[in-house]
Amino acid sequence: MATSSSSSKLSLFFLFSFLFTSTLARNSPSPTTKTLDVLASLKQTQHILSFDPQISNGFSKSQPLFFNSSSSSGSGFSIPLHSRGSLRKTHHVDYKNLVRSRLDHDSARVNSLTTEVLLAVNGVRKTELKPVVTELEPEALSTPVISGTSQGSGEYFTRVGVGSPAKQFYMVLDTGSDVNWIQCEPCTDCYQQSDPIFDPSASSTYSPVTCESRQCSSLRESACRGGKCLYQVSYGDGSYTVGDFVTETVSFGNSGDIKGVALGCGHTNEGLFVAAAGLVGLGGGPLSLTSQIKATSFSYCLVDRDSAGSSTLDFNSGLPADSVVAPLIRSRKVDTFYYVGLTGLSVGGQPVQLPPGFFELEQSGNGGVIVDCGTAITRLQTEAYNALRDAFVKLTPDLLTTGGFALFDTCYDLSSRTSVRVPKVAFQFSGGMSLDLPAKNYLIPVDSSGTFCLAFAPTTSSLSIIGNVQQQGTRVSFDLANNKVGFSPHKC
Repeated sequence: MATSSSSSKLSLFFLFSFLFTSTLARNSPSPTTKTLDVLASLKQTQHILSFDPQISNGFSKSQPLFFNSSSSSGSGFSIPLHSRGSLRKTHHVDYKNLVRSRLDHDSARVNSLTTEVLLAVNGVRKTELKPVVTELEPEALSTPVISGTSQGSGEYFTRVGVGSPAKQFYMVLDTGSDVNWIQCEPCTDCYQQSDPIFDPSASSTYSPVTCESRQCSSLRESACRGGKCLYQVSYGDGSYTVGDFVTETVSFGNSGDIKGVALGCGHTNEGLFVAAAGLVGLGGGPLSLTSQIKATSFSYCLVDRDSAGSSTLDFNSGLPADSVVAPLIRSRKVDTFYYVGLTGLSVGGQPVQLPPGFFELEQSGNGGVIVDCGTAITRLQTEAYNALRDAFVKLTPDLLTTGGFALFDTCYDLSSRTSVRVPKVAFQFSGGMSLDLPAKNYLIPVDSSGTFCLAFAPTTSSLSIIGNVQQQGTRVSFDLANNKVGFSPHKC
């Protein structure tokens, strides 16, 4: 009898303990730290230096492109997406030099994006920056205008079919620009690319655009020769493309052909697009691919730039159910950029103290935050960056600090660690939702010996940019029909 009573009491004790523990787990706050796998990050730096796409299985030219059967729309389709590192072997033998080169390129791109907004806000056209502007002659398109006043180039690639019959080409993806273009024969001056250069004479659907056409008038820099439209796009890093503006058939694997897509057929091209045949503009302007195919949505997931892996670029696929959703905001001054409703930041679970409305897009076109796949490092206005950095430093007193590197002023020596717990960093969006970043998305290696830096940088511009380092491993979805941006981890 006593034994039965003791057993009952013991059972009740375990039941109470279970219920108490379960309740406590449900009511406990989310973790305020993240684990950074230092060893895995350093191994990846060594891997990218030795990785050779020609002898590795990371990226096969015969890799199939496929229809996205899970799409909520019958017209949805999906294509592989790769980092530049999986397409072209780096010429750098030291990871520190590779990072420095990337950051130099990144700074040039950021300068070009911020200048784009500055010109638009002040109502200045790029052609007005030339010494004498009366009429734009064809010769004006034969040499580059390297003024740092346009969009910049990207770091991620996909495979796109161009022409009839279709020839496949590696193309840079860029959400910060609109004009699609490809290097074309005859080449007056072309950089090296992985595929044979596109030959218009071999395509039955190649058609020049007339000077009076809507597509030609939508170009920011254009000219006319023999009734045919010429285009020029110059980028902030000194890259440029010049040639004929045409329409062509574009295809994405087995998803069918899209006829009459306006794109540049570049005969003179220079810059940092090496390996790619051209660029696919995914911006919000009328000449972007998304606008021309009337996509209701598109999404991408960016693999780590030091990875040989791949993910996908999806069109008309909708927002994943677990997305952290934020408003998609359009600027009346610059229709290319995708602004997002960022309201604040948090470090270690605590909000970073900033004035109300700090990140708002103003009616003038100043301010705001854009999501950009071509910018690597997130740029925050100096006040916001300083507050974020100071909060992070305050919560990492046990980490060994070291000198700054390039545009980074907050770096740590983690050479003696295999992993480390660091304060959680999160973006806070309008509507109350929060996106927690993985530790590797904000504390990144800058060499192979254990130096890691906080991957944010200040900017004196009013424009803030969420870059691709912070986006890596997260599916970023742009619901164009409903003006929403979704961030969904682990949907790559």
